[in-house]
Amino acid sequence: MNLKGCISAAALSLFAAFPALAQQPVKIGMITTLSGPGGYLGQDVRDAFNLAIEMEGGRLGGAPVQLLVEDDALKPGQGKEIAERFMKTERVKLLTGIIFSNVAGATVPDVLDNGGVYVSPNAGPSNFAGRECHKNYFVVSWQNDTLHESAGQNATNLGFKRAFVLAPNYQAGKDAIAGFKRFFKGQVVGEIYTRLDQTDYAAEMAQIRAANPDVVFQFHPGGLGIAFARQYQQAGLLQNVPMVVAAPSLDSVILKAIGDAALGVHISSHWNSDLPNEANKAFVAAFQKKYGRMPTYYAAQGYDTALAIAAALKETGGKVDDVNAFSAAMRKANFQSVRGSFRFGPNQHPVHDWYSLRVERGADGNLGIVTKGKVLESHSDIYARDCKL
Repeated sequence: MNLKGCISAAALSLFAAFPALAQQPVKIGMITTLSGPGGYLGQDVRDAFNLAIEMEGGRLGGAPVQLLVEDDALKPGQGKEIAERFMKTERVKLLTGIIFSNVAGATVPDVLDNGGVYVSPNAGPSNFAGRECHKNYFVVSWQNDTLHESAGQNATNLGFKRAFVLAPNYQAGKDAIAGFKRFFKGQVVGEIYTRLDQTDYAAEMAQIRAANPDVVFQFHPGGLGIAFARQYQQAGLLQNVPMVVAAPSLDSVILKAIGDAALGVHISSHWNSDLPNEANKAFVAAFQKKYGRMPTYYAAQGYDTALAIAAALKETGGKVDDVNAFSAAMRKANFQSVRGSFRFGPNQHPVHDWYSLRVERGADGNLGIVTKGKVLESHSDIYARDCKL
């Protein structure tokens, strides 16, 4: 063999010895809330997303991935700054992780305007679901209104006629009350918007008592929900006025924190840990084994988000550079969701089932969130009709 042939053979041998050099990890930027009262929401999204990567041996859809995670601290400006740095310094094209809609409102438009793809594991504000929808914007969790529409339908199914409604004064809170009222067939006898940083609800408890409703609907995620539920019980309202909420207001963490203050509360959700599909059984078991705690709705959404991205990466051969090709692959939603039935609607928000849940005491004496039946089937959001992609 001549010198040229020897060099060629050596080069081929070197390439074969280091196949990992052929594909650099796909960078995924995760901007999420890891501190403050809502910090555990982002922690669950992050942990479940990492679990999906670990279960595939450091890959998603066969592609090696690098997850970059930073805390937005529930500050819109901080979320925006992190996104800009991810895109400019780290050359990130694919971003995810935002929990709160006010952070999404400040951050997501910049991601899309700069040619990136954003896949939401939680925040699904109405203003991005209709006329302002975008071909590179996906929501895996829910559209904000729909989870509260399910609560309104649940309250109607349970026979309640007079409701008092409360939510924080920001986009997701406004969507919550709008969604509940859209599907509740009774009368709303009181409506209050609380502060997003509020911890004392004494004035609201007095107004609820004065209105004398037969049900209270409230949306207060994370630590806000813990404070509200405890004060609701302490005010003596829980025994007399049942509470109907959507998933964010009573998850496994809130249940553990408030105990008997949650007993009998009606919940509606797209997911619960006891759903019997095989994907969910595997996820719940793996999450508990890895982290030693029960997953929340947020964990389920973080895991599903990773699976949705994995399905798209598998189809594109692990490439995100061609954003149009990646988004086309995302739209197919070719993965097994832990919630069961799942597809993207025309605005790239979920179409899925909603369930009625209730906090009950089990035979072992412990409280648990138990699935009781289905509230809505293959439910989409009202804004999809205004989206023209």
